[in-house]
Amino acid sequence: MKSFLTVILTALLAFSAPVYADNHDKAAPETKEVCVDVQGKDGKPVIDPKTKKPKQQCTKVKVHKKFEGTKIEDAKKK
Repeated sequence: MKSFLTVILTALLAFSAPVYADNHDKAAPETKEVCVDVQGKDGKPVIDPKTKKPKQQCTKVKVHKKFEGTKIEDAKKK
C-alpha cells in the first residue's frame, strides 16, 4: 500500500512541476518612469533652489499591450 501511494505521489509531482515552472518563469512586466512637475498652491511649478529647475515627482508605471479589436456593428442598423 505504501509503494502504491509513493508511485501516485511521484506521478502527481512529476506532472505538476512543469506547470508550476511555466507560471513563474515569466519575465517581469515592462515598466517606464513617468515624471510630472510639482505645482505649488498657486498653480506654478515649484523650483528647486539648488538646481534652479522645476521639482519633479517620478513614478514607475507598468506598460500594457494595446489590443486591436474588431469594429462592432451598430444596433440601430438592424
